[in-house]
Amino acid sequence: MNVFTIGFTNKSAFLFFKLLKDAEVKTLLDVRLNNVSQLSGFAKRDDLRFFLSELAGISYRELKDLAPTKAILSSYKNGSMDWKKYEDLYLNEISRRSVERLLEPSWFDRGCLLCSEHEPHFCHRRLAVEYLNNHWDSALTVKHLY
Repeated sequence: MNVFTIGFTNKSAFLFFKLLKDAEVKTLLDVRLNNVSQLSGFAKRDDLRFFLSELAGISYRELKDLAPTKAILSSYKNGSMDWKKYEDLYLNEISRRSVERLLEPSWFDRGCLLCSEHEPHFCHRRLAVEYLNNHWDSALTVKHLY
């Protein structure tokens, strides 16, 4: 199954929707903890759901089970936790939640995980896809859009 990831920061709305359309994404999978912030601009949850449908024919699904906890995210963002610790805590959290049992693999076929980070290297969306790929029988072929 082909799955994608994308971050909305450092992208214009034009580029963001073009990347999704060019990749032929079917469903945007929102894995953000806070998806209603004013800082999200065009990527605020309700606006994004509308834009995806109207501009690209893409459906929207919120997957809070793949979001980090507020404590984990805050500690990483304020610098009191390094990436390695964040990665360990996040992976332990989604394992504790048993996300591989809560989520349907079919949702990820031509799906695209959304977060705010521009690149996937230090973002939980990459960790989430890798985790699921290790726990599901069907292999996910991942491409990061940026």
